[in-house]
Amino acid sequence: MGDEEDPKEYRWETGYEKTWEAIKEDDEGFLEASVADIVQRAKRKRHALKQGSQKLGMMRHLFILLDCSESMSSQDLKPTRLMCTLKLLEIFLDEFFDQNPISQLGVIIMHNKRAEKISDLAGNCRKHIKLINNLNRTSLVGEPSLQNGLEMALSSLKLLPSHASREILVIMGSLTTCDPGDILNTIDNMKIEGVRCSIIGLAAEVHVCRLLANQTNGVYNVILDDSHFKDLLLQHVDPPPAAKCLESSLIKMGFPHQINIEGSEEPLTMCMCHVDSVDDGSKLTTGGYYCPQCFSKYCELPVECRACGLTLVSAPHLARSYHHLFPAANYVEMTFSNQASICFACQKTFSEADKQVYQCPNCKKVFCLDCDIFIHDALHTCPGCATNLSTFQITHSN
Repeated sequence: MGDEEDPKEYRWETGYEKTWEAIKEDDEGFLEASVADIVQRAKRKRHALKQGSQKLGMMRHLFILLDCSESMSSQDLKPTRLMCTLKLLEIFLDEFFDQNPISQLGVIIMHNKRAEKISDLAGNCRKHIKLINNLNRTSLVGEPSLQNGLEMALSSLKLLPSHASREILVIMGSLTTCDPGDILNTIDNMKIEGVRCSIIGLAAEVHVCRLLANQTNGVYNVILDDSHFKDLLLQHVDPPPAAKCLESSLIKMGFPHQINIEGSEEPLTMCMCHVDSVDDGSKLTTGGYYCPQCFSKYCELPVECRACGLTLVSAPHLARSYHHLFPAANYVEMTFSNQASICFACQKTFSEADKQVYQCPNCKKVFCLDCDIFIHDALHTCPGCATNLSTFQITHSN
């Protein structure tokens, strides 16, 4: 066990630090600006650790294991742990499917010593959000069973093809778990199958969660407050490095098309998405996306064809997945000494208050801290490089 633990893992084991000196009051006596600056710099530090040109699991299959035990009724997160978690999960789902459009996600809840699958692996964001919102009426009883939740997720993930990225994200509010067997055997099975398990703790660090994350190359964090919870959750939007057992494979995909019938309007047809839907009901519509292999109709993309099994996507979906492989270059932090009068991106005028500026190593344009974080978080393309043909070709030829 000694080699698995970080020798300076806990705060009280590290050197003495005057952490309060990093927080300073502004002119009006408030601390918000200083705290916000610390948070932004922590985000920038996380971006600096990312490395381009590494193998990533692009077709992600992620199960969220949500603790719905009695501990989730605690009010240390307002209004309750469960309600705060559901609101943040709604934001996470939007971001996840926006940045990973060809991936799939499922939800499993753990309560009363049992695991219950709320939604199976699917790529329909609206369906997942609707099911997540319905959990606010769930009765919070008993203890969670981490082993039952992991076993249920593993039973679906191990059936996936070898090129699929398999991940589990556990949101744990309880300090205990009631398991029917030896959870160490389950952890070993996770490691053998190449399933990456990450945990976000809402209360305190638990040894079995730390062991699970270490053995499966996952990440384990404990939240400080709701804003830190959101930040930790959104860290799992970007695809992680691929597991060693993940194979490279060519995947057949279809790009749907519209059916054009000369001299007549498109006929009313029923889409395969809602043909047996109980909630939304089946409707006859004219528009839609038609599978190029079996001509089945679907109302939204991406989706896996229910008739022939072909993955149906559009070109923008692949483009949004592609940018993870070639992220924008990390900007160089520099002390401001009139390198530029304005930020190249937002055109904000630099002043004496701007102590640090950030320069792209390729196009040499200068940016402010906010634009640096926005470019690497959302835009994924350097504006300076994109507007200069020579630097754009250099960055995309490496």
